[in-house]
Amino acid sequence: MFRVGGEMAHVPGTVELTPEQMVTVLREITADHHWADFEKEWDADFAYALEGTGRFRVNLFYDHKGPGAVLRLIPEKIPSAAQLGLPDVILQMCDNSKGLVLVTGPTGSGKSTTLAAMIDHINATRAEHIITIEDPIEFVHPNKRCLINQREVSRHTKGFKRALKAALREDPDIVLVGELRDLETIAIAIETAETGHLVFGTLHTSTAPSTVNRIIDQFPAGQQAQIRMMLASSLRGVVSQTLLKKQGGGRVAAHEILIANNAVAALIREGKTHQILSCMQTGAKDGMQLLTDTLVGLVKAGTVSVDEAYMKCVQKDDYINKINNAGIKFNPKKKRGVSGGGMPAPTPGAAPAGVRAGAPVGAAAGQQYADPLEQFRQNRDGR
Repeated sequence: MFRVGGEMAHVPGTVELTPEQMVTVLREITADHHWADFEKEWDADFAYALEGTGRFRVNLFYDHKGPGAVLRLIPEKIPSAAQLGLPDVILQMCDNSKGLVLVTGPTGSGKSTTLAAMIDHINATRAEHIITIEDPIEFVHPNKRCLINQREVSRHTKGFKRALKAALREDPDIVLVGELRDLETIAIAIETAETGHLVFGTLHTSTAPSTVNRIIDQFPAGQQAQIRMMLASSLRGVVSQTLLKKQGGGRVAAHEILIANNAVAALIREGKTHQILSCMQTGAKDGMQLLTDTLVGLVKAGTVSVDEAYMKCVQKDDYINKINNAGIKFNPKKKRGVSGGGMPAPTPGAAPAGVRAGAPVGAAAGQQYADPLEQFRQNRDGR
């Protein structure tokens, strides 16, 4: 199945592979050390490059049917900030010489794409040394004005915190940490930002204020006062984003943006993070914006449906009030229709109509294969 425009869609003319056949398919794209991890841990995560097509972020796993995989396409060409529709204030964060910039959101919300566009912008406008620490490397950055060293966890370094410690001795101006996974990595990232480097990182938080709380709460109570002081001086901004299905097809990102101005820094320092939301509501002149306001704007522009925005918003009551005040009638209690776009899922274990079990339809009309893997091989080899 493919995910198209945010929805799962069945691929016509295919049948389920047996576990043995799936092993054959997956083994061809998996390096020996990743396959060993898969057999030992029952999960594996890596990148796979297909020349002329792009890179894929691959996750191998087991479920009750046997081995399976999810492959997410990473385009070879890095999308620009203009193509992604990033607000100017996000690019202004790239002009900082030091500090911490966080891009947050749930898995699959486009954090890596936004960060890639920000790094590409720096690559084209500044002459700096950039070190990225990723698991795995996704977008590959060519050297433009910058020198970029991309390191992959388990291939080029043992872990995020080890690579981040080493980065301080590798003369970087900018460091990108693919994921702030644990307390020690977060602590080193904040220290790196405080010592005169610009640090980019990601977290899986859904709002900008909750990001600040998540970082502070990672630390023991006795260390939180010190971390609040360090974060208040080092944080430059937080971009929290989510992806929505566009009307007419495709997807669009909605952003919540926190700029760590003097008022926000004071709230963090004094432990009054619950007031950050109010500060954001009055901080439009600094480029701050709430997710709810962004969603309402997308609905008013006709980019996304009122239902889709409601499903993705966090402050639902606030969204309802603002959407109604905008003159758009919306009743969330009324049964909402399900948008189309995907084909109905087949009955488990059943082949699509007209296809024999063990003989999927080939590229040519009516072509049959005795071996279910033959279609895969021909598509792979470009025949």
